[in-house]
Amino acid sequence: MRVLGLDGEVGGRNLVELLAGAEELADVDAETPGEKVAFVEFLLALCYAAGVYPTSAEEWEQQVQAARPLGEVAEWLAGQSAEDWDLFHLTRPLGQNALLAEFLAEHGTGPAQLVIEHAGDYNQLADHHHLEHPVPLPAAKAFRAMLTQHVYGLSGRARISGKATLGAAITNLATGRLGGRVRVLAVGRTLGDTLRLNLAPTTDDPRVLNLTWTQGPFERRGFEAKPPARAVRGYADLHSYLGRSVLMRPKAGLDGERAVVDRVLIGAGELVDLDAELHLQDAVMSVTRAGEKKPLWPSPTRDACSEAHALYAAVEEKSGGLYARLARLPRERGAKRHAFDLLAVGLLSNKTTALGWVTSVYPFAPGLGPALYEASSRGSRVAEHVARSLDRAAYAAWEVMYPNPRPSDKKAQIARFDVRGEQWSATVEPFHTLLLDVADGEMVTDCMPGYVEWLVETARELLGNRLDSLPKNGQGLRARAAALTRFTDELTGFRAPADLADLKDGDA
Repeated sequence: MRVLGLDGEVGGRNLVELLAGAEELADVDAETPGEKVAFVEFLLALCYAAGVYPTSAEEWEQQVQAARPLGEVAEWLAGQSAEDWDLFHLTRPLGQNALLAEFLAEHGTGPAQLVIEHAGDYNQLADHHHLEHPVPLPAAKAFRAMLTQHVYGLSGRARISGKATLGAAITNLATGRLGGRVRVLAVGRTLGDTLRLNLAPTTDDPRVLNLTWTQGPFERRGFEAKPPARAVRGYADLHSYLGRSVLMRPKAGLDGERAVVDRVLIGAGELVDLDAELHLQDAVMSVTRAGEKKPLWPSPTRDACSEAHALYAAVEEKSGGLYARLARLPRERGAKRHAFDLLAVGLLSNKTTALGWVTSVYPFAPGLGPALYEASSRGSRVAEHVARSLDRAAYAAWEVMYPNPRPSDKKAQIARFDVRGEQWSATVEPFHTLLLDVADGEMVTDCMPGYVEWLVETARELLGNRLDSLPKNGQGLRARAAALTRFTDELTGFRAPADLADLKDGDA
């Protein structure tokens, strides 16, 4: 059977073949990290709908360790009606709202609107001429882009007239379920491992699956006014919810067989009431500067060290959900490599404009949660103190070079000598190397000296390069000496973590 209809395959495979071969596939094909997460979300929904899921933390552990096959999901899917899985069905298209059909020709845009990274500003008054470009999307790519829209779509004003279509509220786009936060997936060696790791146990019947807007076990929202968020009806509902009203228009491709999408219409979708304990089991709670507690959010300045430490701390503290389950897994005997990764993905945006995806991958090995927590903790403290020392060094150089500065110039003048941004970028590789070595069974204490040496040498080199811009006169030489001395003093001063304070004078 053709799962997506009109020969629209997903990454060269239809969904039945994909799930049947989940133990042989290392990963799913995706063009962006967000697309990968959205597709895994959909596959998780299929697992729940097929009845293939754990009912307790103990059963989850057994299924993960025994690598319970997912062939039952493929068998269940193969037995479904082909019409229910037709991406271009006239009255119940997969993942879409057929109520938009009568408005698609007049109010739709080119398929670029479907792709978050290509859609541009959601502001209705922005320049959207690029969305009229008629370049079509292959059906499989359009399907994955639609899944990504459902879970990551940005808030804003939709490019659709409520007065001319289904009602005023259809123009009000809500932030997608995964928008504004970092989604964490445990990624195993195979696709099957990944799905098993991320199936949250439940004793409720979670089989309510959202296949289409116009058919299902409950009445969908209207668009005359914004409705209250509806309750989630189990994990299949959660992972397949329709966060947007989408409709895609197909036409035959250049080869006359494979379908493409040449026009789309997008409006507001479902609003669901999320329970943090049940529905955000991967979330790592963090506190904003204003004291608000919320899931870890995507940030262009958040360094890999603090993010990794937050994830490993969640496992060490058995903070619930995914992390409490990961802490249960015993260490694999004889394992020389880490068992899986923690993939953290978020959509970075500026209000209604998508800026890009931020993503990090952190190794994890069952039974080594405490060691990874220690490594991330010590590694983070060292990296933060090195950066703090560089900050003090920049200030020391500034004091000598600009003895009578104007207050308005101070920030820019200090920035001349500040290499913290470059240092944080250079820290990513050694920090991940530290984590990989520990995940492979190395002792944290044995790994730290090499990590510390790497960071200190890099910091000293970056600082020296920046100070080369100083004039070769007395004032310039005094500024250089002041910066290097302050860096050395701060590096091993009384505030330094033990891994730095233990450095010998010659090493500092």
